[in-house]
Amino acid sequence: MPLDHPLGSVIQGSLSQGLDVRLHGDVSVEDMRVGKFLVVQGTRSKFFCLLTDVSLGTSSQRILADPPNPADDFLQAVLAGTSTYGTVELAPMLMFTPSNNAEQNGQNGDRPQELELLPVKTIPSHFSQVFDANEADFRMVFGWEDDPHRKNFSIGEPLDTDVPICLDLDRFVERSNGIFGKSGTGKSFLTRLLLSGIIRKRAAVNLMFDMHSEYGWEAMQEGKGVNTVKGLRQLFPGEVEIYTLDSESTQRRGVRDAQEMYLSFDQIEIEDIRLVGFELGLSEASLDNANVLFSEFGKHWITSLLNMSNEDIKIFCEEKQGHGGSIMALQRKLKRLEGLKYIKGACPFNYIDQILQSLDAGKHVIIEFGSQSNLLSYMLATNMVTRRIHSAYVKKADRFLQTKNVMDKPRPLVITIEEAHRFLDSKIVHQTIFGTIAREMRKYFVTLLVVDQRPSGIDNEVMSQIGTRVTCLLNDEKDIESIFTGVSGGGNLRSVLAKLDSKQQALVLGHAVPMPVVVRTRSYDQTFYQEIGIQDYEGMEDDKLFAEAELAKSDLGF
Repeated sequence: MPLDHPLGSVIQGSLSQGLDVRLHGDVSVEDMRVGKFLVVQGTRSKFFCLLTDVSLGTSSQRILADPPNPADDFLQAVLAGTSTYGTVELAPMLMFTPSNNAEQNGQNGDRPQELELLPVKTIPSHFSQVFDANEADFRMVFGWEDDPHRKNFSIGEPLDTDVPICLDLDRFVERSNGIFGKSGTGKSFLTRLLLSGIIRKRAAVNLMFDMHSEYGWEAMQEGKGVNTVKGLRQLFPGEVEIYTLDSESTQRRGVRDAQEMYLSFDQIEIEDIRLVGFELGLSEASLDNANVLFSEFGKHWITSLLNMSNEDIKIFCEEKQGHGGSIMALQRKLKRLEGLKYIKGACPFNYIDQILQSLDAGKHVIIEFGSQSNLLSYMLATNMVTRRIHSAYVKKADRFLQTKNVMDKPRPLVITIEEAHRFLDSKIVHQTIFGTIAREMRKYFVTLLVVDQRPSGIDNEVMSQIGTRVTCLLNDEKDIESIFTGVSGGGNLRSVLAKLDSKQQALVLGHAVPMPVVVRTRSYDQTFYQEIGIQDYEGMEDDKLFAEAELAKSDLGF
């Protein structure tokens, strides 16, 4: 059917509830799918709409009481389009209105009429005709990837059209964002895709806490057979650095040039312990006594505590008014930290400062955990590093605000964390650095990219601050409700989210897109590698690898 062929007519509706459209007799209701984009041609404006529901209607109850025989094709054809028909519900998202300049000056030669993209403030009149959205409509709304004036990145295509849907990466990194979906829906591939776009378009620098060591060098591809996909280090060899908290695991997987990383007991502060208090089984009394120990021993409080005998603890409590039982329990629980490979009694080298230097130089940093990926280990290391990185960025931002010198402006930083609900639970979110970052909205040039399968576990206040949400299939009602926290008109989108396929489909809504959109997500494969301008480096020697990368970037105008 031609794109300019009308599909139906608007028969009723409202701005708050959406539009009801009756399909024309020659249009099959089976061609109308939830998530499809349609355009309503009003008298003055075009309305870009999202299809949210499909239903069947009849002009008489007698037809329902006495339906035609299934074998009577003639009677069914007679009734179709007149007595029986299909209806769809549309949610108007945006409207194209001729700009004032276009109305005053008219069209200039062969240039098309200039249209202004506006939020929906009205609705089309009765019997306005409905059409399929065409490529020009999509480009008007979502732009195109090679736009020289914006850092657009294609995340996928609409379900029924081969037109790229682009995120505005400058807007994307302005706020904290989230990638959600139940297990097995492709969150990791989406995360890798978006991080690749940020690196390729130089929208920000990334600090990625790679819990399962699948973003840095390579990862297993889901499906039959043993296939792998390239990690960010392979795609951008001169721009991504890998740090590992488990060098043995990293070496076994054949990761090149990964740098070992260690943290020390002296770097652990009480706020770090408080975050993992549940994992360690610590009581509030033990944390209160940790403050007593810190007051006495300063940054060496953990080392001093672990070296204390029971007699030493009794003497300390008598002198400093500590609680012996709580301090002994604290000592016993903190001994679990001695089993973490990356924790040392003292480190002669400050790896966090080295990471900061890499980020300042425009490098993207991935921290792999290897076998150290249990929740205690992941939450402790992630919190320790993030708190210090954020503190350094606060100082940089304050200096920039003072000097107004563009050379002092920090590079925007995106920190990616998995199992985000563990850090952003309502019980602890106000005590963690991650809750602070999520609420700051890039005040200090730092934002989060949270990856999680249980968004309902994230504090509602934090969810309301999530700028852009890329959501794969969710089944739990609480999780679905959480996705639409702080989203106006979210009720119309619930049915859209519930009808997603379990693979390679996502609902994108929020700050980086002009309207909610369901996409077939871009494949992360050889075609993608070529599209972002990176050749296959597998098997090359390191020096040739870097030389080829720099040459490729030069040719692409980096």
